[in-house]
Amino acid sequence: MKNIIRNIFAITVSALCFNSCKKDYLETAPTSSINSTLVFQTTTNAFAALNGIHRLLYTSGASQDQGGEGSAMINLDMLGDDLVMTTSGNGWYNNTYKWVDHRTANSVTDAYMYLFYYQIISNANLIINNVDAAEGETADKNSIKGQALVYRAWSYFNLVQMFGKRYDAASKPNNQSGVPLLTSNLIASLPRAKVEEVYAQILKDLADATTNLTGYNRDEDKSQIDVSVAKGLKARVALTMQDWTTAAQYAVEARQVYSLMSPDDYISGFNDTSIPEWMWGSHQISDQQEYFSSFFAYMSANFGSTNIRTNPKAINSTLYNMIPASDIRKQLWDPTGANSDFPIPPSGVRRPYMNRKFLAANSSLSVGDVPYMRMSEMFLIEAEAKARSGGQDAAARDALFVLQKARDENAVKSVNSGAALINEILVQRRMEFWGEGFRFFDLKRLNLPLDRTNSNHTQALANVLTIPGGDPRWEFLFPQAEINANPAIVQNP
Repeated sequence: MKNIIRNIFAITVSALCFNSCKKDYLETAPTSSINSTLVFQTTTNAFAALNGIHRLLYTSGASQDQGGEGSAMINLDMLGDDLVMTTSGNGWYNNTYKWVDHRTANSVTDAYMYLFYYQIISNANLIINNVDAAEGETADKNSIKGQALVYRAWSYFNLVQMFGKRYDAASKPNNQSGVPLLTSNLIASLPRAKVEEVYAQILKDLADATTNLTGYNRDEDKSQIDVSVAKGLKARVALTMQDWTTAAQYAVEARQVYSLMSPDDYISGFNDTSIPEWMWGSHQISDQQEYFSSFFAYMSANFGSTNIRTNPKAINSTLYNMIPASDIRKQLWDPTGANSDFPIPPSGVRRPYMNRKFLAANSSLSVGDVPYMRMSEMFLIEAEAKARSGGQDAAARDALFVLQKARDENAVKSVNSGAALINEILVQRRMEFWGEGFRFFDLKRLNLPLDRTNSNHTQALANVLTIPGGDPRWEFLFPQAEINANPAIVQNP
């Protein structure tokens, strides 16, 4: 952990406000060279530090595939079965798709995923541990601290799912090795905490965040985090922990102030946080674009990057065939690869099952808002949790139907129950969240196998078509630099 913390402290915290291109406090004051007491002298400075974390979510790293959370989302879906590479393109994300990078301790991608979330944790710790002493209104301190607590919980939730074994409610306490727990920025060699301990910290942070964020109004800036996002994350975590009652409760509470997308919004490009369904996302303005490291430089249909021109991303053909013809989601992919209504960049190629779900600002700007949480997820969490609870199939069908009807005016409420109902809900998750970074985590939490067979995945491009559930390859390897620097870390198998 010493090596990681040194690296984090060596990085300047970019504190650009999302709604302005003006420089803020930490823009010119790196955490490696300033006194934390000075940084958090006022709530104005503390808010600038918080904006630095927001900005990290789409700040470029050392290479093109290091674009913050957007890159993490791509990596996680590349490890699944629903996102399909149509060619090798110019090489980016190929080794993730082949299940190589996350299982290579010296991989730059593997190290980036680890460092990215610990960088957020380190900056969140500075806020959490110092903001109470800042000059300013108590309400401002609470909202700043509450958001930092959500960031820390969210980062640990992602890390433990990647680097630890899956949480299994039937095996409590989950004493399998998780990830180091860092709640202050003291440089020390920390061992891996148990999975149970990591989840306990996540739940504590979310409980504290909910308290701090109650009453906070973020206005219309959905890059900021409010109590609905804290509750939505609590529902997401509870679902992973197989705590069905809590998952359903918080999913309902989290979605109250939102409304599902209209069909027109659904096919407008998934690039706008102002859409009423979006609960949380990065809002990116044109002069803050990250060019070829942007999420839209790889996942959009229209940006003129070499990767998109040669390798438009596609949906698994088997999943596509599950989508009803009258469902608006069916319009996001072209099974023929010949539909001229689907935008492509200049000199771009068309491929069967290519997407137009994500659209950049235009072919020369890789700008677009990136979704991290949407109201539809809350309906699906409620439906799955109730379907798994026993005796609540009717309530699960009701929750599911709200989403189905919004996506398909011809939808008919399900009559399924038991395993068939659960499977129907999971298929809806796949349709709904293609490209949004959910699939690897869903397969892992459910202990399901990777199965890319009988589809448009090819052995030549994918390398790996099947992986059994529970296989050691579902765990990322710890970066070798961390292993070398921290003798307390035990590597995954």
